[in-house]
Amino acid sequence: QVQLVESGGGLVQAGGSLRLSCAASGRTFSSYVMGWFRQAPGKEREFVAGITRSGTSITYASSVKGRFTIARDNAKNTVYLQMDSLKPEDTAVYYCAARLGGTAYSSVTAYSYWGQGTQVTVSS
Repeated sequence: QVQLVESGGGLVQAGGSLRLSCAASGRTFSSYVMGWFRQAPGKEREFVAGITRSGTSITYASSVKGRFTIARDNAKNTVYLQMDSLKPEDTAVYYCAARLGGTAYSSVTAYSYWGQGTQVTVSS
């Protein structure tokens, strides 16, 4: 199993930036495809970005493409989400997720392991 802990959330003004981190412990981090999801109040959890085990394949939701960047450091067992040009509609709880093998699927059900989430609030 793998345990995931997110950090880096907070309150930021529209147009600002935040960097989220997700630290993993447990089995070999490089065995896992990693994803970031978010859930706003009253809405379903949605895919934000995903990255394959070696980082060679990356996928973004259309709503964040060009503004958010996902990256991983397998030596540090950490995946990051750099969020720039933030908008009020980016306000949500952001979750880190992991799955063994495969590719950066966008479906919530494709991921077996989840962190507890970190709140991101963007004020207008």
